[in-house]
Amino acid sequence: MAATVLALLVANSPLATYYAALLDVPLAITVGTVGIAKPILLWINDGLMAVFFFLIGMELKREVLEGHLKSLRQASLPAFAAVGGMLVPAALYAAFNWTDPVAIKGWAIPTATDIAFALGVLTLLGERVPGALKAFLLSVAIFDDLGAIIVIALFYTADLSILSLALAAGLVLTLAALNRVGVVRPAAYILVGIALWVALLKSGVHATLAGVVLAMFIPLRVRDEAQSPPASSPLRHLEHTLHPWVAFGVLPIFAFANAGVSVTDLSMSEMLHPVPLGIVVGMFFGKQIGVLGMCWLATRVRIASLPEGVGWRQLHGISLLCGIGFTMSLFIASLAFEQGSTAYLGLERLGILVGSSLCGLLGYTVLRFTSPRTDGAI
Repeated sequence: MAATVLALLVANSPLATYYAALLDVPLAITVGTVGIAKPILLWINDGLMAVFFFLIGMELKREVLEGHLKSLRQASLPAFAAVGGMLVPAALYAAFNWTDPVAIKGWAIPTATDIAFALGVLTLLGERVPGALKAFLLSVAIFDDLGAIIVIALFYTADLSILSLALAAGLVLTLAALNRVGVVRPAAYILVGIALWVALLKSGVHATLAGVVLAMFIPLRVRDEAQSPPASSPLRHLEHTLHPWVAFGVLPIFAFANAGVSVTDLSMSEMLHPVPLGIVVGMFFGKQIGVLGMCWLATRVRIASLPEGVGWRQLHGISLLCGIGFTMSLFIASLAFEQGSTAYLGLERLGILVGSSLCGLLGYTVLRFTSPRTDGAI
């Protein structure tokens, strides 16, 4: 949040020119004849965000194998909620931008949920919020991120290089072999993962997917758990180690690099432009309709039931928090408008900031007045 405010202040001050110049500084890494040259902004969006997706991938694997998504019944309700929370916002955005071939590329922007921001707002409520409600929000956000990963892979890829894809496939098989033979040293996986990131970067598939693929092969359990002392889980160790670096490093840097929207020249007519308006409507109304509607359907047909101690009004508050897209939405926007987007420069970020803020403020208010106060709660 502080990084976002700082980016907005800098982008609307005399330092704006230096801010833009900093993000445009070229940085190249070359090994022999193979090299990668990108401005700092793209190193942040392609490189640092791969680390973020690596962490998300490990969280997803742990939750599926041992956590809240272990059983089909536990996973059904948040899965339904996530599907609804992606389809309805996308449809509302598309309704506003259907006739514009460039703007329609941003249909996935309002579908995203920012785990860090949504849980951050929920944490402000302290002990008012039951653990089951926090687990539900986390599960929806994880499914939402999985959906975002699939969307990125299917819809936001450039021209494909068959040679690079073949190399990437070989590296994935190498990761599978390391896992199969019982290698537990994270360094071995990370070295192959870096090579996979480069291969995907050169292939045209978005390089951040390397983080998710790598996470799927990090061992959660060691084979000989009876040894004394028992070996620690490589996945849990990496997840614990990366959390503070992502929370206080990757996400703030990403937010500072992408949230710098100049509002000095913006007018109400620009806020009513179909791109920001579609994003705000998709986030604010789409998430509420999609999440609540699919939860109602899942409980109606008895595929799932509400979490213990959670009512529909609290679920409404959670559906609003799911509309906080922020860093994930900014990331998807950067992919959607990489080319031919100068006409909408800043408009998509304006919509994301306004929509996320509305969802966060109203979601907090709804949950504060619908969650009973417990002893010790503030």
